[in-house]
Amino acid sequence: MSDLVKYETMADLRGYQFSTRLFKLFLLLWNRLGIRGAEHIPEEGGVLFASNHVSFLDPPVVGVGYRGRPIHFMARDTLWKSKLGLWWMSKVGCIPVSRGTGDLKALKMTIKMLKEGKAVSMFPEGTRSEDGELQTAKGGIGFIIEKSGCVVVPAYIDGTYKAHPKGARFIKPGKVTITYGPPITPEDFQALGAGRKAYDAHAALIMQRIAELKKGE
Repeated sequence: MSDLVKYETMADLRGYQFSTRLFKLFLLLWNRLGIRGAEHIPEEGGVLFASNHVSFLDPPVVGVGYRGRPIHFMARDTLWKSKLGLWWMSKVGCIPVSRGTGDLKALKMTIKMLKEGKAVSMFPEGTRSEDGELQTAKGGIGFIIEKSGCVVVPAYIDGTYKAHPKGARFIKPGKVTITYGPPITPEDFQALGAGRKAYDAHAALIMQRIAELKKGE
């Protein structure tokens, strides 16, 4: 995959900006997109966006919820199989991940990008929720956090499960909202311990913060 796409950079920032403008216009008109807490997002430095995942709509919602800086998305590598997917995913700087394999290459690339001060988005649960409820996070996010020393911005997305649940063919109209919470700092994670034994605790803290945002809806 790395021989085909340079996913550590955006091949053309104009493609990313055009895509996010188009997605935002659609979400505003069709799903009355609401954005809360964007003031919590740092304007510089490595930032990892972590949100719940219930729909294919979630990545666009995260991407258009904050357009102050480009966001790189971790996405399953099968999306690169078509010519269109290869072209577009490369243009917008997505990171291919081989699901179910503990993709070390993708993890290392993500850590590298965060250390370089870039913004990356991932879904701690690993896959879309079947029932729309929060699931347990995978420990891989803890590994990324410890090795990169990044800030994590938790986010809760509401409404995408009703608009486009897993298996749906069409996007239904209906209110969609994304709420960003206060950043979780490296010091917050360090207080939970270090090393592999702390990865699950780091992941659990993130899901706790996401759950708190859900309760505040």
